[in-house]
Amino acid sequence: MKRVLIIGGGASGLVAAIKAKTKDNEVIIIEKNNKCGKKLLLTGNGRCNFWNDNQTILKYQSEDRDIFEEAWQLKKEEVLGFFESIGIISKNINGYYYPYSNQAVSIVNALVNEAKRLGVKIKLEEEVLRIEKDKQFKVVTNKEEYSASFVVVATGGIAAPKTGSDGAGFRMVEKLGHTINKLLPSLVQLVGCDNFYKEWAGVRSDAIATLYEDGKKVSEEVGEVQFTDYGLSGICIFNLSGRVAKGLDLLKQEEIYLNLVPWFKGSKDEFLRFLEVQNKMLKTASLKEIMEGFLNYKLVNLILKLAKINEDTKWNKAPKELIGELLTNFRVEIKGTKDFSDAQVSQGGVSLKEIDSKTMESKLVKGLYLTGEILDVTGLCGGYNLGIAWITGMLAGDAISKK
Repeated sequence: MKRVLIIGGGASGLVAAIKAKTKDNEVIIIEKNNKCGKKLLLTGNGRCNFWNDNQTILKYQSEDRDIFEEAWQLKKEEVLGFFESIGIISKNINGYYYPYSNQAVSIVNALVNEAKRLGVKIKLEEEVLRIEKDKQFKVVTNKEEYSASFVVVATGGIAAPKTGSDGAGFRMVEKLGHTINKLLPSLVQLVGCDNFYKEWAGVRSDAIATLYEDGKKVSEEVGEVQFTDYGLSGICIFNLSGRVAKGLDLLKQEEIYLNLVPWFKGSKDEFLRFLEVQNKMLKTASLKEIMEGFLNYKLVNLILKLAKINEDTKWNKAPKELIGELLTNFRVEIKGTKDFSDAQVSQGGVSLKEIDSKTMESKLVKGLYLTGEILDVTGLCGGYNLGIAWITGMLAGDAISKK
């Protein structure tokens, strides 16, 4: 019987264990926490958005996205069927899949129960200290020393370290010869340069957020923006944050321009004509009163302040071009991101060039498999990072089961 050690009992590790278990394989999960799936329990604010109908490779980001695309193409059609096979009833909300219970614990329990049903052994509160490879693998923990034919490293990245993601996996595989591309926060809040953020703190508003890098438009997201006392947050900001983090690391200028009136489908000049019409219709109304008809009052007050006009100013006395620019193209210069403790995922990790895209086996160390966030590939918000975990875990487990 061949022994398979899965280092990490998170999303990709549990899937890899389930897929790798056969009558000829002894599969052991080694998990440093007191339970499996600790980070998985937090996803989707505890609801676990585990998949998305809108599957396009553009939802995934990597230095070598073409390599991940080869893996993604192999398994993307199997994900929903896999969860059905372990008892998960899902619901689809605008393309986003959740367990019908609305609880992430349902996903974790289904994975753990399936693993146990198949005979997978789970060792909790046990930390791997090092991995060595001769003819067999030797895995040393704080409690025991194991030999194994196959090792799957599914330790996660370094985001949300309170869940146990401390970067140990990177250190272990680097000692085995792997290249670790620089680690940076992703799906994280952005910190701006201006001094007025306390005035808009707490506001949530739909917007079009456009990222400019060194003055060139590079990406755009539409959705809710959360305005904070340090800068910007919200899903569309998170989706831009990975590119921002990389750009800042390369000393590029990163700017977010916000269209605060995304419901208006027209140019700035057309919007100015719309305000002219509103002014004529509302007659004696101030500009503040006009803007309060479509914009949060904190943003209205901030725009008046930045335009250096008072709340009684009428439209015909206002600096029209400046008002139009602030409403349709509000500039926020970004100086940084929040750190890994606030990030949902880390970007960077093991270079995909060193991985067999069909099996997730290392090209450098035979019998070593790498899955999930330890790889240099991340997804946007919406279940895509869990998609990486499911796909890479399935590929690794399936490949081992056939050895």
